Amino acid sequence: GPLSERRLMDVRLGELPAWLATRDFSPQGLLGGVQKAWNSYYDKYINVRRGGPAGISMLLAGYCLLSYGWNYQHIKCHRWRKYH
Repeated sequence: GPLSERRLMDVRLGELPAWLATRDFSPQGLLGGVQKAWNSYYDKYINVRRGGPAGISMLLAGYCLLSYGWNYQHIKCHRWRKYH
């Protein structure tokens, strides 16, 4: 199909700049992309008939990694302190 209608995973590396040029980078377009990604994630992992804890655990693991990344500098400085 046309390049503008392809998903990111279907675009070849040489076509990536042209595909990025067709994307909508306005605030409304970015919000629509985030909403589409969230709906896709929700439908695949959370809103399933016989779902398990995989979707929620992936979300919690992502939150843990993100919060660790935010606090890494504090943790790194705290690690080298000596306690007497």
